[in-house]
Formats: sequence, C-alpha cells, structure tokens
Amino acid sequence: MSRTTPTADQRPSALESLKRGVFWNYGGLFFFYFAIWQLAFTFLPLWLAREGMGTGAIGVVSTVSAITALVLQPIYGYLQDRLGFKKYLFAFVVLCAAFMGPFFVLVFQPLIGVNEYLAAFVGGVFLSLCLNSGVGVVEAFSERASRANRYEYGHARLFGSLAGGTAALVGGFIWAANPDSIWWAGSVSAIVLGTLLFVARVPKGEEPAGAEADGGSTGGTKITRATIAGLLRDRNFVGFVVLMFGTAALYDVFDQQFPNYFATFVTSGDAEVLFSRVVAVQIFAEAAFMVAAPFIVNRIGARKGLMVFAAILLVRVLGSAFFTHEWLLIAWRLLAAVEMPFLLVSVMKYITRMFDVRISATAYMLGFNFAKQIGIAIFASVFGAAYSGIGFANAYLVMAGVILVVTVVARLLMGDDRERVAPGEPGAGTGGTATPPEPVAAGV
Repeated sequence: MSRTTPTADQRPSALESLKRGVFWNYGGLFFFYFAIWQLAFTFLPLWLAREGMGTGAIGVVSTVSAITALVLQPIYGYLQDRLGFKKYLFAFVVLCAAFMGPFFVLVFQPLIGVNEYLAAFVGGVFLSLCLNSGVGVVEAFSERASRANRYEYGHARLFGSLAGGTAALVGGFIWAANPDSIWWAGSVSAIVLGTLLFVARVPKGEEPAGAEADGGSTGGTKITRATIAGLLRDRNFVGFVVLMFGTAALYDVFDQQFPNYFATFVTSGDAEVLFSRVVAVQIFAEAAFMVAAPFIVNRIGARKGLMVFAAILLVRVLGSAFFTHEWLLIAWRLLAAVEMPFLLVSVMKYITRMFDVRISATAYMLGFNFAKQIGIAIFASVFGAAYSGIGFANAYLVMAGVILVVTVVARLLMGDDRERVAPGEPGAGTGGTATPPEPVAAGV
C-alpha cells in the first residue's frame, strides 16, 4: 500500500497564489501559448480557403499534423522526462511558433501556388511542431512546475481558457484588417511566451524526487525500457488509456461537426454568429470554473473527476440527440464549460498520483495525447461516415453507447487515487503502480 504524507496535494489558496509572481509567470505561459493555438485553429481553414487551397488539401493539413503528433508525442514525453526542468524542448516549441508569421506568409503561401498537396504536407508538419505535438510539452512542463512551486495547476491553466476567448475575439479584428496578420500575431505572442519562459524559475530544492537543482533549471530522470514497460503493464494506466481513447477523443469528434448540426435547428437568426457567441461564453465560463475545479477534484479524487467528465459528455451527446430546440442545444454546448475543467485537472492529478512523477511527461504524452489522437483518427472517420449514413441523431446514440461502454471498462481497471502518493513523490512509500526509474544521472 502507498502511504500518505502531509505534503501531498497541499497548495496555497487561489487568493494566496494571486500574490505570487511565479503563478503569474506560468499563467502567462499558458495565456500566450493558447492565444497562438486559438488564432491558428480558428482562422487556418478560412485562410487556406482564401489562398485557394481545395478541401482535399485542407484535410491533408490536419491529417499530416495528427500523424506527426502521433510520432512525436512519445519522443517528446521521453525527452521532457530526461530534461526535467531544463527548458530546451519547451524553447524549441516556442522557437517554432515564433517563425509562424515568416513561415505562413513567406514559405507556405508561395508553396500553395506551386503544389497545394506539398504545401499541405509541409504545413501539417510545421503546425504539429508548434501545436499538436508542442502542446504536450507545454502542459507537462507546466504541471511539473506547479508541483515544484506549490500552486494548483488548474488555476494557472485557466489562463489558457482566457486566452482562447480573448484570441477569438481579438483575432476577428486582426483578420478583418489583414488575414496574414493572424500569423504575425502568433509570432508576437511567441516572442512574449519565450520571454516568460526565460525568466521562469523553479525553487531550488522544491522539485520532485529524482531531480537535481541546477540554478532553477533541474536535471531529469534516466528512463529505461523497464520503466516504460512497468508503466504500460500497469492496469491503472491501461484503464486511463482506454478512457482517454474513448472519451477525450470523442469530445473532440463530437464538437467537430456539432456546429453544422446546430445550424439546422436555428430559427432566430444567423446560426454562425449565434454559435460563435455561444462558444465565447463557454470559453470564459470554462475559465471561471477552472478556479473551483481543483478544489472539487481534490475532494472527490481524480478518478471520480474523470468519471464526472465522461458523464457530462454522455449527457451532452444524448441531449443533442433527443432534445434539439436551439436553446437546449446551446445548453448542451455550454455544459462543456464544466466538462473541460474536470478533464484537464483530473488528468494531471491522476497521472501524478498513480504513476511515478519522474516520468509524468511520458505518462501524459502516451496516456492522454497519444491515446486521444489515435481515438480521433479512428472515430472521426467512423462518425463522419455515420452522420451522412444514418443521420446526426442516430450517430449520437451510437457515440453515447461507445462512451458508456468505455467508461465502465475504464472504471473497472482504474484504481482510486485519493490519499495516495505516487512513487517518486516526496513522502512516497515503496508501494506504487509504476516501476521507479533509475537514479538521476548528474547533468542529464
């Protein structure tokens, strides 16, 4: 059995965090990174169509980006755990983002005129380096920093939600002035992001066991095949992967074409304008709920938090199938403001309680990002065909069935994380679910 420690999950209150410069530093990292994310994914399809790229080639951009992420995420997770708090990999992601303006305007744009499919391939790889793959590095590094600096990860992560709403609103004005300026705005955000990363510090002596202080940037963990094999054999990890494959992936798949479904029931005006306003409200409400989510998850446990996420997703899908008045559809969409914080907070807490914290980046990349991307690759095509074959409502019923089955299976496999200290965390006992990595080599 694992044993508890008084230091486990102790964090200052939200008000106390507001007084700490380090909290604002890492909150700023989230804000400017997810501002880039929102600008790119909101306006990319419009920009590509404006540049004359066909729908087939636009689809290739997303496909290549997803495949590149599947390849890179396990590698990124391994490297980040080896690096610990050294910022090299995070800095690489920021550097790629800083070249967003020059790349899209000076490279990608002319390449579309030469061969749109070649441009789609190159653009997909570039976007993955910055976003689809890079997001895992940002999340894993920042979560580790939250434990070292003793503030709630979810409270800093809410800055990402604020960035999403802000970028969506401001981006509309930027687009109206000059569509190419979207990418230059991304570069400017990356420069600010890089500055915040440069000054970010980890308190000496506060990092997780197995890491060494190095003036604020620490060494990481030596990872062996046995370490990874132990993680992959862990039934808690298998259950976590199953849940992410069948729920986190379907969250994205459900939302991908929901605007088209929503538009068919709107009778009070412009469906696109109404939906954009709903999304803006949802994003800001999500940021507000992120304040409370860590306290709730600490109380009920991360496993139950993930079950709550799955239950809300199930309600949204079933509700959208049966109750289709436009205001009810708006209500189902707004439920995502509660749903997403439960996912984001519970994922990180489950990983850092159930698995060795010294390989938290590997567990996050494989268990969350990799499993989710595979699920999206499979379910997006399956339900895309189902929408046209049997209709949205019937497809949603099938989707709800998948969510229910996956959640039950995952619940049977996943252990309770409450009052548990994972291996590698200060105060942990010898018990644990992941094979502890070897001692840290100095200077790794």
